[in-house]
Amino acid sequence: MDPHYRLVIGNKAWSSWSLRPWLVLRRLGLPFEEVCVGLRQPHSKSAIMTHSAAGKVPALYAGDLVVWDSLAIIDTLADRHPELAVWPRDPDARAVARSVAAEMHSGFQALREQCPMDILNEKPIDALNETAELNVRRIIACWQDCRRRFGQAGPFLFSDFSAADAMFAPVASRFKTYLPDLTRYGDDGTAQSYVDAIFTLPEMQAWMAGARQQLADAEA
Repeated sequence: MDPHYRLVIGNKAWSSWSLRPWLVLRRLGLPFEEVCVGLRQPHSKSAIMTHSAAGKVPALYAGDLVVWDSLAIIDTLADRHPELAVWPRDPDARAVARSVAAEMHSGFQALREQCPMDILNEKPIDALNETAELNVRRIIACWQDCRRRFGQAGPFLFSDFSAADAMFAPVASRFKTYLPDLTRYGDDGTAQSYVDAIFTLPEMQAWMAGARQQLADAEA
């Protein structure tokens, strides 16, 4: 394994922020060393601090450089590997992709709180609080718009897999876990098809397999 990159992540069952850069690295075929720090344990904070002064995962090591935010990590990979089209090539599509990724990065707090990522489980809930429901409706409308304008040539938001899909993969996971019927929130089938496309990714399946193994190891 090429040790050029080292990615520090949290538990794969729960760490939504870790999933994002991990998917980009794996999907684009960039070799990296994976370091997992256990979350929800008494020593978690101190263990994370040994890797990141920000006290959070993920963190990417690239030689002497440390990048400690998921979107910053993705942008760093895009800068270092322009040949891989981390973001869409088309300027208009790229501008929209950056916009929706930034909106995801900084928003939808109500959905995060009511529906934390729990990727291996299905826990349908009867009703979201008002703000979380507005979050879901906004996300679905966003996906519909991206697919309509830029996603006609492939199954992802901008046809081919991009950083925008990595940013929304944990949301697809939340929908799969908690909201099996997206038509209640304005979906015309576009959002459900997109969730299915995300979970069809071999890399997503590999992440889930890793989550299962981590839980099995913890129970052993």
